[in-house]
Amino acid sequence: MINQNFLKLQSSYLFSDIARKVREFKAQSPGTDVISLGIGDVTQPLPQACIEAMHKAVDEMARTETFRGYGPEQGYDFLRSAIVSNNYEPRGIRLDLDEIFISDGAKSDCGNIGDILSTQCSVGVTDPVYPVYVDSNIMSGRAGSQTAGGWERITFLPVSAENHFIPALPRKHIDIIYLCYPNNPTGTVLTHEQLKEWVDYALREGSLILFDAAYEAYIQHDGIPHSIYEIPGARNCAVELCSYSKTAGFTGIRCGYTIVPKELTFDGTPLNALWNRRQCTKFNGTSYITQRAAEAIYTPEGKEQVSQTITYYMENARLLREQLHAMGYEVFGGTDAPYIWLKTPQGTSSWQMFDKLLHEAGIVTTPGVGFGPSGEGYIRLTAFGERTDCQRAIERIRKL
Repeated sequence: MINQNFLKLQSSYLFSDIARKVREFKAQSPGTDVISLGIGDVTQPLPQACIEAMHKAVDEMARTETFRGYGPEQGYDFLRSAIVSNNYEPRGIRLDLDEIFISDGAKSDCGNIGDILSTQCSVGVTDPVYPVYVDSNIMSGRAGSQTAGGWERITFLPVSAENHFIPALPRKHIDIIYLCYPNNPTGTVLTHEQLKEWVDYALREGSLILFDAAYEAYIQHDGIPHSIYEIPGARNCAVELCSYSKTAGFTGIRCGYTIVPKELTFDGTPLNALWNRRQCTKFNGTSYITQRAAEAIYTPEGKEQVSQTITYYMENARLLREQLHAMGYEVFGGTDAPYIWLKTPQGTSSWQMFDKLLHEAGIVTTPGVGFGPSGEGYIRLTAFGERTDCQRAIERIRKL
């Protein structure tokens, strides 16, 4: 027999549906110039420091005396040390190296972390939400039966313009809570005070927070936490998932890391040792060449090059946000994250707006409803495109 939980999933992933619609449009309108502001893939090249580090690592693999075979499943200490000294110590956060697990990206660990958690756990997600959080729990059987409003054991916490995109604390106990800030898809953030409310809730309820910090490098303003461990008590209730995909353009290389503090327990069990056991059995480690590339991000040259790339994308976000606002659209995000969350004109659904922009302007976006019920009436635009594409997209939208 097969895993029946997979049959509960929608027939395809959101972005697969978008890709199919775009293919059909191109087939019907051959030669049409299509601008993609939909899938959040990067367009700028890797930092030169990373390229040089990979070349050097490849040369090492060509010599017997420097060749590397299987690496540690948890990651090499040279990268874990760089993460501690650059990402956490400057923020007053204490971490041991064996609390850091190098991965092939935050998406994988977002799904895999459920391996060490009971399928009977209840789950809470903001709505709209990154689809992986929901789909991975459906796959494992943790979601329970489907209901008219969603899933039996998944609680959706709506966020919208009406509540300033700040999720309200649940009125009941939830075992596992997914938080993504800066948020994908809305591009909004939480302050220290707002995030502290969630940490306090988790400590009070004995809940586990899975904190997705994939976009922390895009934060531009003070008062916005880059790590949940900036909040007192978070080491006792939170796992943090981080990624180099958008920070340094590693979407095609694949590297990230997950933090599991040693004092973190769930249901009375320390999770660090449990996650380590899972990784040693089911993960063979991220490649040496990739980890050397990630280490180079933290060199003076690497930091400057990454900063330039982030500045480039955030300027795209500023152009999109300001120009769309000037056209009369209600827009959110784009100030501390590379995503623009646009409210569709009254009476226009997310997919209707998607189709209109694709068929009448040749622009690919992401329909907000694909991220959850509360995403209806919104579309998401990414700032990861080329500058000229963002400018051309603005002009096309202005002409509609």
